Amino acid sequence: MSNPIKTFVIDTNVFIHRPDAILSFRDNEIVIPLWVLEELDNLKKSRDERGRNARETIRMLDKISRHGDLRAGVKMENGSILKVWIGRNRNLKNIPVDIETDKNDNKILLAAYNLQKEGKQVFFVSKDISARLKATALGIKAVDYEKQKVNIDTLYKGYTEMDVGQDSLQELKNCGAIPWNARLVPNEFVVLRERKSGEQVLSRYNSTEADLQYVPPMDPVCGISPLNRNQEMALNLLLDDAISLVTLVGKAGTGKTLLALAAGLKKALSEDRFSRVLLARPIIPMGKDIGYLPGDKIDKLSNWMQPLYDNLEYILSADRKLRDLTVDQLINRRMIEIEALTYIRGRSLPNQFIIIDEAQNLSPHEVKTIVSRAGTGTKVVLTGDPYQIDTPYLDSNSNGLTFLVEAFKGQEPFGHITLGKSERSPLAELATELL
Repeated sequence: MSNPIKTFVIDTNVFIHRPDAILSFRDNEIVIPLWVLEELDNLKKSRDERGRNARETIRMLDKISRHGDLRAGVKMENGSILKVWIGRNRNLKNIPVDIETDKNDNKILLAAYNLQKEGKQVFFVSKDISARLKATALGIKAVDYEKQKVNIDTLYKGYTEMDVGQDSLQELKNCGAIPWNARLVPNEFVVLRERKSGEQVLSRYNSTEADLQYVPPMDPVCGISPLNRNQEMALNLLLDDAISLVTLVGKAGTGKTLLALAAGLKKALSEDRFSRVLLARPIIPMGKDIGYLPGDKIDKLSNWMQPLYDNLEYILSADRKLRDLTVDQLINRRMIEIEALTYIRGRSLPNQFIIIDEAQNLSPHEVKTIVSRAGTGTKVVLTGDPYQIDTPYLDSNSNGLTFLVEAFKGQEPFGHITLGKSERSPLAELATELL
């Protein structure tokens, strides 16, 4: 006996999260309420990622509509039937008491409600928790869009610890590498520990040679010394030219941005490996937006990029060779470029050390757009705290940073480290733990 056809009613925010979301539902019925199209139409003029995703969704729906009547249903290549549900307030049946029918969000919910009353097996798909709660209250099965979600609790950390004998530790330090048969991820770090003495040695797995390679203690980088084992791992990846994509995940104060900036300056200024360091972060305020800002682009960006300026100034003051330079001088010489992510789309960026800060506020689609900008010889570093998200409809499991970690795990040019200990101050450590 075949499974009954399911009807998935898609909310607007799903398309803003991923424009091709309808391709994820195979061999079922996909319903888009008319008011979703109205909301997409209102968003399409926006110049941000939401506007671009709205336009891309509209173009896809227009292409599908050429193959039939969307009102009656159009068969797609993945076996699903796509419909646009057209209803008006006066045609909505069995409206529950006290549901305001002049709000688009409620109109979309009531479309799902009516379809369920017609006997269909309805699932309301939304990235909005409040909308899902309201749907559940109406007796509708509500689900999040799960296509690009990962489990943050089991997210790849980038390292593991293992007990070995003293002979193995000595061989690793003397020879620089030891054969390793255990199944590991390429570029995964292994902290080898001799239980009796407590001695620990850091190594990194080389999947090509199937061995563990010795990672010696790190020297200061642009005056910045690693303060714990995880920071040593991070710097090892950041300074390795064979690694073209690095992700650093950790709470506030773990050194993600500082380490990335120090490595980028060393590679661009001291080693001349890259033409410049490009710093970018999403323009998302914490708390109430301060509104219009005067001045040119640099003046406007300076308010949002101040955390990056603070880190740069700290590095310049810590490194004796860079102490006579200022951030403005580096920017004027184009050794450092500070940019809003909005302006990166469409650019080709060769031979640059790119740092994307606060990447947890990006959707998987946005991260794909950014990483795909990397040209020949470019290294991309993404940093962020998946528990500190300021973007609606994203959470620790569905943001672009954690999705990228799981998607690239196992690829040779990729390295990842989760930084756990805050080194900012004892107060900052307590704040992240208790508040």
